[in-house]
Amino acid sequence: MAAGRAWIVPTGRAALVAAGLAPVALLVAATAPGLWVVAPVLALIVLALVLLDAVLAGSGGEVGLTLPGDTEVGAAGEIAARLPAARGWPHRIEAALEGDPRLFPGGRATLALAQAENGWEGAAQFVPSRRGTGLVERLWLRWTGPLGLGARQREVPIDRAVRVWPNVAPVRSPTLQTFLKDAQFGLVARRIRGEGTQFEALADYEPGMDRRRIDWKASARHARLYAKEFEAERNNQIVFAFDCGQAMCEPVGGPAGSAEAGLTRLDRAITAALTAAYVALKGGDKIALYGFAARPQLLTPFITDSRAFRRLQQAAAGLEYQPQEPNFTLALATLASQLQRRSMVVVFSDFTDPTSAELMIESIGRLTSRHLVLFVTLADAELDSMATAAPQDEQALAMAVGADALLRQRALVLSRLRALGVDVIEAPHDRIGMRLIDAYLAIKARGAIG
Repeated sequence: MAAGRAWIVPTGRAALVAAGLAPVALLVAATAPGLWVVAPVLALIVLALVLLDAVLAGSGGEVGLTLPGDTEVGAAGEIAARLPAARGWPHRIEAALEGDPRLFPGGRATLALAQAENGWEGAAQFVPSRRGTGLVERLWLRWTGPLGLGARQREVPIDRAVRVWPNVAPVRSPTLQTFLKDAQFGLVARRIRGEGTQFEALADYEPGMDRRRIDWKASARHARLYAKEFEAERNNQIVFAFDCGQAMCEPVGGPAGSAEAGLTRLDRAITAALTAAYVALKGGDKIALYGFAARPQLLTPFITDSRAFRRLQQAAAGLEYQPQEPNFTLALATLASQLQRRSMVVVFSDFTDPTSAELMIESIGRLTSRHLVLFVTLADAELDSMATAAPQDEQALAMAVGADALLRQRALVLSRLRALGVDVIEAPHDRIGMRLIDAYLAIKARGAIG
């Protein structure tokens, strides 16, 4: 790695020493004006100590920096730095990275280097808060001298890109993998009998079977009980449609100040959709992604094989954050014109005012005439806490009343969607993925898509 520029700087301790000597110089100047030379002498002594301390700190050779080329939004990545043994007697070596704010809070990450066997080593974790490609631009190194008064500082250009992908950690979870192995949508493609809507064959009736599955005509002809077996519906078209507008770009969930709190509604929706898409691909269905804001952004071809799941993740990484209101009329009309057969359309969105909600309801209502629509929205825990909190003063009371009114409007919009025949899922961010999978399996079991 290039050496970069280097210079000497005073430390905070040197500033404190200078500040402590300033009253002494003023006192000497006030009591013995003839000794005014003491003040500049003291300043020169401090300056000489700073320079000497910086020289004693020495400097290292070529720095080795390890950065991940790829990571996932909301997932911890690790940065590691290694320096050869310093030439000198450094008291402390520090490192800082300057990069994209989507990678580091405020665009800065710090590493504390500790002395190792053959040099100095340090590591730190970072949690990206946005998808996309973030650039790590510079590395700053500081060797502090043994007195802690002076330091040698170096700037090293980095210019490395880190690609931040959608988070698919739930797909890799042992819980989901075990479910896929044991459930009717298994990892091995096979004809699934016992549930669904498509008739498969007749089998001997056994105790414990649903009596409604008995084929009375066939049983009468053969003088023994026969039951119908059905094959689970496959080859359905499922489109995950993402509102990438202003409301979906707001952060939701996670403790205040943590990296978890910086994840947007859109990123959490993408994680839930990709998890459900993986299950649907294992079940033999076709998956496409659609993104829109003021105008349509993206519509992928239908993916039919779980081995192509990476293509869905790559497409989802390209969904941009748009600080503008979504145009539901244009977006859903465009989507409907591209779908040649009945499909299941899963719309991820949110709404902040009755006017935008009214336009959304009208557009979704037109979509339900031909397709099965599932509307997914994240529950607003902040509004819930404000509405249910005990009011301590007039301001808190006004906030509680306003939050309650917004929750009532929200409930009214969701009830109107249900009245149109739309399946609605509203859940906290940490449970939205499993709720979506449960809804998909229930819809598929009753054969409502095709």
